[in-house]
Amino acid sequence: MTLAGSAAPLSSALFKEKAIYNGGSICKSSLCLFIIDLVRHRPWENNSTLREIVLTGLSSTPELQTLLFDIFTLIYCTTLLGNLGMLSMVIVNPHLHTPMYFFLANLSALDTVIVSIIVPKMLENFLSDRKSTSFLCCMAQMYCFQLIIVVECFLIAVMGFDRYVAICKPLSYTLIMNRTICIQLLITCWMGGFINSSIQITLASTLNFCGPNVIDHFFCDIPSLIELSCSDTSVQELVLLIVGTVLGFIPCLVVLASYCHIVTAILKITTTTGRQRAFSTCASHLTIVTLFYGGGFYMYMIRPNLRFSLDGDKVVTVLYTILSPMLNPFIYSLRNTEVKKALRRAIGRTCFSKRI
Repeated sequence: MTLAGSAAPLSSALFKEKAIYNGGSICKSSLCLFIIDLVRHRPWENNSTLREIVLTGLSSTPELQTLLFDIFTLIYCTTLLGNLGMLSMVIVNPHLHTPMYFFLANLSALDTVIVSIIVPKMLENFLSDRKSTSFLCCMAQMYCFQLIIVVECFLIAVMGFDRYVAICKPLSYTLIMNRTICIQLLITCWMGGFINSSIQITLASTLNFCGPNVIDHFFCDIPSLIELSCSDTSVQELVLLIVGTVLGFIPCLVVLASYCHIVTAILKITTTTGRQRAFSTCASHLTIVTLFYGGGFYMYMIRPNLRFSLDGDKVVTVLYTILSPMLNPFIYSLRNTEVKKALRRAIGRTCFSKRI
């Protein structure tokens, strides 16, 4: 709903309470409340008459709502099971306390968070006639998403570099990828995420929102908010393109360069079976990388230059924000021999304890 006129400013406590009420389940967490506290005093309160954002979702057809709810509930549960299972396995199994599985565990944690930012509110809207969220909760969702998506973008590049060192420089692997370096690389990933989210939240704070309050999407993100603004957004679009290039294109180049060296090393393998197994693993990894980076490039570098809405936008977003986190633990982990052995040991211990 769009509110016109100059209403008296709400008190801090009352404003937060109203945001929680209008926002629904997306704001029923301490993280969201922290972000609301962070963004509440931003200049957009003086630039916006919006207090509520309507999300159209994936489909406006009532007959599809229940079916989509069932499908995405299954996807969400599978994602949580796969990623939390992988995270738990790495933590409890000493054989997996290596740099590769350290990064895999962090990837699983990020995938769990990113789907939890998007999917619960989406599921609520499937079964609700009031498909809305408060303006502040929309900004909080955008901030959290922009933070995690860039951390994951950098982390995938780090994982590609880790595999390059392991395959192409095996004798120097333990020296190069030591504990200190791994922690520093992870901190760098988070720094990139915080820089990106800070830039995006600052961009959003300069926009005026005075007209429509309907976003033709299933979650709040900066491109959708830019389209909703009634002010000149040329500067925001330019900065979005630059940030997308720096924070997206460079990690992608790192991944591609790493896998080019890996493929070169694979071609030197003398046995046909060894080459086929290695190529199969690389192909599956690159499929996920293509989904993730390809979807991100489309939404943040290509899509902002298109002045018309495409239903394909939602499909592309689903691929890299929901399907990719579901597939990651199976592609990166369950195809790995060490993980299979750890899983067999865990199942064996469970069966043995039940017999006792």
